[in-house]
Amino acid sequence: MIGNMLLPKSPLYEDVANELRKSIFSHKLPPGSWVDEQALALQLGISRTPMREAIKVLASEGLITMKPRRGAYVTEVSKTDLEQIFHIISILEGEACKIVAQKATERELDLLDNIHSKLEKAAADRNIELFFEINQDFHSKIQEIAGNLWMKSTISDLRKVLKLQRYDSLMKSGRIEQSLLEHRKILSAIINREATLAEDLMKEHLKQGQVAAS
Repeated sequence: MIGNMLLPKSPLYEDVANELRKSIFSHKLPPGSWVDEQALALQLGISRTPMREAIKVLASEGLITMKPRRGAYVTEVSKTDLEQIFHIISILEGEACKIVAQKATERELDLLDNIHSKLEKAAADRNIELFFEINQDFHSKIQEIAGNLWMKSTISDLRKVLKLQRYDSLMKSGRIEQSLLEHRKILSAIINREATLAEDLMKEHLKQGQVAAS
């Protein structure tokens, strides 16, 4: 509330879009599946208008593909898509690591270290879902500390598309252990203010992620 004015609630279609994202990321709506807007609208107890608006939002994010005369489908990520997305993300996240190694405060370094400790525990517990979430937090915190909102926004949009495949890649044999080792090296380089090394290690980390996702 600002003064006596109540701020408007989020439009219904935004809530619907959030529900669709959850279904897509959990693979309740797997890649390539048809998005039946009528059935989903009935399931959620809403009209088809907010459902259509929500689908448009997800289409703009690349999570849904609109096919002429066929409707909406959950996006299937091709090998070429993965190569192009990882290439862009590696450049941006590598730059973020370089900036963080140069400018992060001791408090910010402690925050990164704390997130990584949680990542270590999730790996030890073999909690893949939690590991995935904390892994995203680690990357997001690096971007936040880097302080470039445009960079962070671009990475966020691209990572939404990667979520269509990324979860499965972490389930591959040995990938969690390898990913954790890569994170340790990145964090060490950042803490030791080795900016170029931190940048190179992040790029290599994402390259290995691309290999696992392919």
